[in-house]
Amino acid sequence: MGETSFSLTYEAEVVIPAEVNLCSAQVAGFAPNENKKLMEKQLNLLEKHRETATIRRYNREMRKREFVAGDLVLRKVVGNTRDTNAGKLAPSWEGPYRVTIIAGAEAYYLEDLEERPLRQPWNVHNLKKIYH
Repeated sequence: MGETSFSLTYEAEVVIPAEVNLCSAQVAGFAPNENKKLMEKQLNLLEKHRETATIRRYNREMRKREFVAGDLVLRKVVGNTRDTNAGKLAPSWEGPYRVTIIAGAEAYYLEDLEERPLRQPWNVHNLKKIYH
């Protein structure tokens, strides 16, 4: 049996027209002087847009913490209450404590579980709710 091979060759000729008369609306309506004025205006507003974006990102990432009387929370160990001999493996939170009174905007009075009140109010940023 004889083998036959078929070879097909296609040759395509690419033609690029010398002038293309297709024009988009953006190209047709482009005015260099007007564009320069608009770009300067956008540059002047750039800092405002950047600040707005930063505030939005901050607000989106912030979780608002609110407590009511009776909630159990952990209190952040701050510099003056930290055990200096414990080193870097010391616990960052202590408690649990119970919220007793809302002292004001984001401040709460606490008591331990034996109902001994703490002397000063604690800011909401130094408290973390315990979910049980």
